[in-house]
Amino acid sequence: MTTPPRGPVDSSRIPRFAGPATFARLPRLDEVGQCDIAVVGVPFDSGVSYRPGARFGPSAVREASRLLRPYHPGLDVSPFTETQVADAGDIACNPFDINEAVETVEHAVGELLATGARPVTIGGDHTIALPLLRALSRKHGPVAVLHFDAHLDTWDTYFGAEYTHGTPFRRAVEEGILDTEALSHVGTRGPLYGKRDLEEDRRLGFGIVTSSDVMRRGVDETVDALRQRIGERPLYISVDIDVLDPAHAPGTGTPEAGGLTSRELLEILRGLAGTHLVGADVVEVAPAYDHAEITSIAASHVAYDLISLLALTQRP
Repeated sequence: MTTPPRGPVDSSRIPRFAGPATFARLPRLDEVGQCDIAVVGVPFDSGVSYRPGARFGPSAVREASRLLRPYHPGLDVSPFTETQVADAGDIACNPFDINEAVETVEHAVGELLATGARPVTIGGDHTIALPLLRALSRKHGPVAVLHFDAHLDTWDTYFGAEYTHGTPFRRAVEEGILDTEALSHVGTRGPLYGKRDLEEDRRLGFGIVTSSDVMRRGVDETVDALRQRIGERPLYISVDIDVLDPAHAPGTGTPEAGGLTSRELLEILRGLAGTHLVGADVVEVAPAYDHAEITSIAASHVAYDLISLLALTQRP
């Protein structure tokens, strides 16, 4: 960008609870014309297998993000002054046709990437990870994936449907758009349909760091292992908010006991500073099941940390 970035509304002059709820009170994309990092919502949840409601996630996360401030002391970066970050609004998907919705997301994100913007996407359910990865792989080739989730999301089908929130990473491997030497789940836990789930997941190329592993090994050892696996590859980070324990994220569609704390998740993300991050998402916030915005606040901070990591990659 040749002109200084336009940042958020000044909260010392206009109260945080006033005005439009763009993410972190940032300018809209149509107000700045072009951006380095685009926050985009996908209010879609037709791929869920249990509790619906993540279609309202983008608006809830934006509302919770009003309290975010411009300087990130943990990463020593001011993402909104070092890069132009803008809210690109929502991608309007067909809620009655999953295949069409997947195509719509892929096309819309492809257009954003063509402008030079890097996306941080707020879902919506995890189905949307597949079209996001398709669009990014066209630009960067097969990408490394760091997948924070209580679940594997590498199942084959649900009720015969290939595109659901439990299948995106299996489809992505099958389509050849992921670097199968650099795939990791973090925070998985809870019962499975059978041991075969883990065997098939390994066959697809995923390594697993369970929530118990994080508890026993700690954040630093977890980060070291992830960084070794990722290397210098183009990296996509996908965060299902249910990676957090229900105490930290009750507002989600498929909660599982025994998850990460919000502190652990944020510290692991911060430990990835300097990796070649090319895009990210935060999905599965279902505000109807939330309490006191606990989940939305956590998701807004995760998105802020992802934006900050992207801003760091742009430093000379």
